[in-house]
Amino acid sequence: MSSSVLTLPSPFCPSDRIGLLESPECDRSAVLRRVETGDYDKPFVLDDGTTRSLHFSLALIQSTMSLKDPFALELDYTRAMMSFLLFLPRPRHLLMLGLGGGSLVKYCHRHLGSARLTVVEIDPHVIAFRDEFEVPPDDGRLQVIQGDGAAWVADCSERPDVILLDAFDRDGLSGSVSNETFYGQVCAALAGRGWLVANLAGDKAERVAHRDMIAAAFGERVWSLTVPDGGNDIVLAARAEGFAPRWRELANQARALRARLGLDFPDFVRRLERSQRLRWT
Repeated sequence: MSSSVLTLPSPFCPSDRIGLLESPECDRSAVLRRVETGDYDKPFVLDDGTTRSLHFSLALIQSTMSLKDPFALELDYTRAMMSFLLFLPRPRHLLMLGLGGGSLVKYCHRHLGSARLTVVEIDPHVIAFRDEFEVPPDDGRLQVIQGDGAAWVADCSERPDVILLDAFDRDGLSGSVSNETFYGQVCAALAGRGWLVANLAGDKAERVAHRDMIAAAFGERVWSLTVPDGGNDIVLAARAEGFAPRWRELANQARALRARLGLDFPDFVRRLERSQRLRWT
């Protein structure tokens, strides 16, 4: 880990390492006790020599990176969020609300070479770990900004093609994105054929409440993927009124995307079509 991060043996497994945004002169034992009890109020990194994970607490893994392949999407929910490429294979501008460990921004930076990426992250401590997760430096295509994603959307002067919502803190989805006003502003901010892709996690009632708010903003143009472990729903919503997927054409396109990117796009199509038939309960 970089010199700006205090690296110590993990209190949970001595062969692993923990990375903390603390001074080398801090009371290390006291800091580690706060991590163990859940009282530590900053993100931290656990490294087992194979993967590196960003945590807001021991119970919540926010992001995971393979040290062997840092640009791969390790978690199922991040792979499912890329299903928007079925509908918009060549986006010009992506706005990401929430940086985390940077899995999505790294993947898009590598595989969507013509897209411009704007990332808004409210927590400066999360941004401070960007080098640990090999997030590329800002350049003409990528900009990482500290700020409130909801406020950014409300004042957005551009029209992004895709807004990817993955805005969590240690308590779950950020409060600033947990209301109908926010989702209405997202719909208004998108380009005419734009898409919202939202990662919803937490208990079922909270996820259903957010899906209902998205549906209130986008009407019937909403589809969802439940991640296999049952803890995340990925919700896709189209801004264009009257949009209706052509599932057979999408199935053909999915095979080409799978060959190019290695993700299971045919499965995404099947599950999205099923969500249209069943909706959610």
